[in-house]
Amino acid sequence: MVKDLFERIQQNKGPLGKWASQAEGYFVFPKLEGELGPRMKFQGKDILNWSLNDYLGLANHPEVRKADTEAAIQYGAAYPMGARMMSGHTKYHEQLEQELAAFVMKESAYLLNFGYQGMVSIIDALVTKNDVIVYDVDAHACIIDGVRLHMGKRFTYRHNDVESMEKNLQRATKLAEETGGGILFITEGVFGMRGQQGKLKEVVEMKKRYNFRLLVDDAHGFGTLGKTGAGAGEEQGVQDEIDVYFSTFAKSMANIGAFVAADKDIIDYLKYNLRSQMFAKALPMIQTIGSLKRLELLRQSSEIKDKLWKNVNALQNGLKERGFNIGDTNTCITPVYLEGSIPEAMVMVNDLRENYGIFLSIVVYPVIPKGIILLRMIPTASHTLADIEETLAAFEAIREKLVNGTYKALAEAHVENVS
Repeated sequence: MVKDLFERIQQNKGPLGKWASQAEGYFVFPKLEGELGPRMKFQGKDILNWSLNDYLGLANHPEVRKADTEAAIQYGAAYPMGARMMSGHTKYHEQLEQELAAFVMKESAYLLNFGYQGMVSIIDALVTKNDVIVYDVDAHACIIDGVRLHMGKRFTYRHNDVESMEKNLQRATKLAEETGGGILFITEGVFGMRGQQGKLKEVVEMKKRYNFRLLVDDAHGFGTLGKTGAGAGEEQGVQDEIDVYFSTFAKSMANIGAFVAADKDIIDYLKYNLRSQMFAKALPMIQTIGSLKRLELLRQSSEIKDKLWKNVNALQNGLKERGFNIGDTNTCITPVYLEGSIPEAMVMVNDLRENYGIFLSIVVYPVIPKGIILLRMIPTASHTLADIEETLAAFEAIREKLVNGTYKALAEAHVENVS
């Protein structure tokens, strides 16, 4: 008997979907209103926002807004029409690629419409069924989905664990020798939930012992790390050893789009084999010209990055001084780790939003591994030290409720009422 395809979907909403009745519209799919920035509105109330990926505060930079507006007036939202290979190629796309390549110190670069589908397609294009992939178990979903397309063998190593990396490289080497393939090693410049930098320096050191190519997703490192802002590779002094460098515009650039950079022969190959780009409309002119202005500001305005890090250090040091566990983050991403149930964390976040006006994100499985709950905060260059003091005062106020079990009792009472 053939089952109804939708039977499983109707009975099992998935690890996140099962919370929809309690979470949707508030903890997930919240509607923030007002001009993008630290101060916005949520459900009619003024809130201090720690959940925008606008690291450098470029979303509302006057020069950026002007460039976006002028591009919209001149070209509209549709231009260019068609895929790059057919009718969507312009001098501005080429200019942005050349400037991005120079910025991240690579020979060549290629624009991508979106970061997520771009990474999926990059992995698919780089490997054949004879090749072996080695990647971090905590890799971003776009990497995991790209690996899922791989028809060959893949190995995961324990998160940022050098010993596990080497052990799996040994396994991959043995298998690749049998299949006649190569090895693609994938990691992140910055892991977006925990805030740790990938151990690029240690991975590069392994190149002396193993024959593999290195692909780095540096979505959160681009613009925030390194002397010039070229990312985690520059920060760790190994940018030259990254074979394929990837970043999205959705973080430091406050825009839509992404890019991949590498030696020219690799980029030339990807241009003709990235299915997500070959069969998709080119990046619109608003985003393309707007990104040129954003990149110009990244190159010329080091004080923006300095302001960002002043805020990062103030927030993270303040949380640690108040006894909160922020793990071993060494980037802008500021996680606050909690012990307790998901309902307990939801009660606490509700208290922060409703009674202290602090808006931040709660992150649970499957975004992070089971058994971990974290509050994720994104300091930006647009925040002020006064914003940080207000937030630290709120965290200090909720600390006693965490310790004395107030949130736990409220969560248990809520669960009983719901059931």
